Amino acid sequence: MPKTILVVDDDPDIIDMLKLYLDAEGYQTLEAYDGKEALAHLRSKHVDLALFDIMMPFIDGFQLLRMMRQDYKIPVILISAKNQELDKITGLKLGADDYVSKPFSPLEVMARIQAQLRRSYEFNELPEAPRVSDTCIGDLQLDHRECTLYIKGTPISLSAIEYKLLKLFMGEPGRVFTRKQIFEYAWDEHYLADDNAVMVQISRLRDKIEACPRKPVYIKTIRGLGYRFAKKDELQP
Repeated sequence: MPKTILVVDDDPDIIDMLKLYLDAEGYQTLEAYDGKEALAHLRSKHVDLALFDIMMPFIDGFQLLRMMRQDYKIPVILISAKNQELDKITGLKLGADDYVSKPFSPLEVMARIQAQLRRSYEFNELPEAPRVSDTCIGDLQLDHRECTLYIKGTPISLSAIEYKLLKLFMGEPGRVFTRKQIFEYAWDEHYLADDNAVMVQISRLRDKIEACPRKPVYIKTIRGLGYRFAKKDELQP
């Protein structure tokens, strides 16, 4: 199945040129002309690699990269007229996998795309693992093979962070997890005391699984401590 490349740049000529080369290599191309449009593609379509400029309207490349890395681990290549060393370091620290300065050779960009896809998808392929049992609590069924949630049999799309949060909570219903424990498990980074990322993701997750997010049944807030997931016997039949 051909890989899908998201190309984001406010210059239509650059997008047209890159699309021409991507099509010739057999890739599918998604086009966006600013950061907002790029986020919409990411949230609604499957993307294997993102290639985008830094200087863009509405949401610049650094902001887009920072927002992407909250939910997506796909390879990212930055392309920009900015060729200062600090800009490259900033992009890499924010989670970019590679950096190409304008003006660039389209053939070089194609080579870098192929290298990132090999590194991310081919080299990391694992042998097929035995089927892992689904986790079921109430109307929720978490499929660990497909990383998909089902509510009364209906599939619900999850981001990588949302899946990891549910896996953590549903794996130990009734246990209280602190924000620090949740953050370091889901993001695999050191927790910052003023970071509200956990609260934001819990809110998004409640919107997906709770009948009334303001009165949650599954994910309970334990004031001053953190969050806990309801036990099976706490849920109404």
